[in-house]
Amino acid sequence: MATGRLGVGETLEALNAAVGPGTAVWFKETHARHLRVRDFLAPRSALQARFRDGQRPVVFERVLRAPTSYAIPAKPASPGPQIVLHCPALRCNPDTLRLSQLRAVLVADHLARTLCAHGVCVCPVPSVRDPHMATFLQKLRVDWPAAWKSTSTEALRTCVLAELHSDSKEETPPPGVLGRLCLKELVEQKHAAGYDASIDNCLVTEDLLSVLSELQEAVRHRPEDGYPGLDGDPDSGVNGCIVVHVVSCEEAFQQQKLDLLWQKLDDQAPDKQKHLVCGPVKVAGVSGTLMTAPEYYKLRYAQVCKASALKHGGDLAQDPAWTETFDVLSVATIKFEMLSTAPQNQLLLADSTISTKGTKSGTFVMYNCARLATLFEGYQHGMEQGLYPTFPPVSSLDFSQLHDEGEWLLLFNSVLPFLDLLSQTVSLASTPGLHTPVRTEMVCKFLVQLSMDFSSYYNRVHILGVSVQQKSMCWECRGHTVKTGKQEDEPASFSSRNLGHTSSVRCLPVYSF
Repeated sequence: MATGRLGVGETLEALNAAVGPGTAVWFKETHARHLRVRDFLAPRSALQARFRDGQRPVVFERVLRAPTSYAIPAKPASPGPQIVLHCPALRCNPDTLRLSQLRAVLVADHLARTLCAHGVCVCPVPSVRDPHMATFLQKLRVDWPAAWKSTSTEALRTCVLAELHSDSKEETPPPGVLGRLCLKELVEQKHAAGYDASIDNCLVTEDLLSVLSELQEAVRHRPEDGYPGLDGDPDSGVNGCIVVHVVSCEEAFQQQKLDLLWQKLDDQAPDKQKHLVCGPVKVAGVSGTLMTAPEYYKLRYAQVCKASALKHGGDLAQDPAWTETFDVLSVATIKFEMLSTAPQNQLLLADSTISTKGTKSGTFVMYNCARLATLFEGYQHGMEQGLYPTFPPVSSLDFSQLHDEGEWLLLFNSVLPFLDLLSQTVSLASTPGLHTPVRTEMVCKFLVQLSMDFSSYYNRVHILGVSVQQKSMCWECRGHTVKTGKQEDEPASFSSRNLGHTSSVRCLPVYSF
């Protein structure tokens, strides 16, 4: 029997085709509550069309026989394009960075990480020059290159001057300004792609040429051996490159001008440039002066400190041991707020106190990440002491020993579909038109549901503990006899059944991530 990974879309397409023409009757159920109460019903003929060697059991058999294929990114059929990820907001002064620009920065960082997870070659632009911006990004846990190499604008300047010289109108521009170039003709040619029809001309400055020069450098100096991508695209340009501009809604109009100017001045400009425009960000209860990104961080940091003090008591903000914890929780809260709504939509931030008891926030997810980290630290420490055997390869685990519903929820709803979920959140090369959508909210919802399922399971099951039957018994582990007369919540060795049933599957979520 073949053991290749089953694509959800491919399976549903085959099932609908087997049923016959008409409206599709098969769909992917993603609501956890419905998944718990529904059965999977399918006509025999439809299942035979997709699984010729059996009906429903074949689905589970194939999944359980090749779980590692779901934990490893699928290799694309052909090399995909390189992605030049451009975020203009990173050229700003961090002290005046607007919330909409902060949103664009976090979306760009998320997009870069997601693409890299699929083996796509990503070139982030611009390199951060301002040391204050670099410090702020480090605080936000945003990984963006800071090294910068000066690029020449001489060739671009020559093209601009040649275009201006052909214009009959002669004007003396102010310092730093070369003049205005007409973009109307190019807009009319590109209007069907989604460019703003009101664009008439562009004021060309030395700073604008510097931006174009850096983009040129990123596009032209890419590795020649190619990189795998999400999907090969013959329309990505002669250089196999797609430029994605991640901008705030206030920057979108100017970015279209820059895009068109690049095409006007450079014959080698990428044929495909995509624009990801992030919607406006507003803070409830804040009017008049707009809140800046650093002010927003300070607000959330203070709220995290206050919420933690109410839960644990004392002024923990003055305790150096808690400083990093508060930093991490504050950043998690900010990222979840910014990414949990589709980037293209308007985002309304609450100005209320942060609660540590909710299940829909980054704080809740980080709390369960801490649980997992503690769990693995305990396992590693016990393994070094000889209490636990070395974690075996996932391919050697017996998944048929799963009996608890919580284990199946974690495996089939979280671990196995995770990589497919990532590929669904970004489809840059396949989207038509100028604008491209990114589904950051899908990842946030996924992490919340995973945290809820894991939290429920964690509270019911002692993962590294000893059962009552195991107390005061001896186990042979790695050549050492280990006495396990401990309490249930203390580490002890695994029996052969524990190794296949307990340690393996319960460690899979982190393995897969």
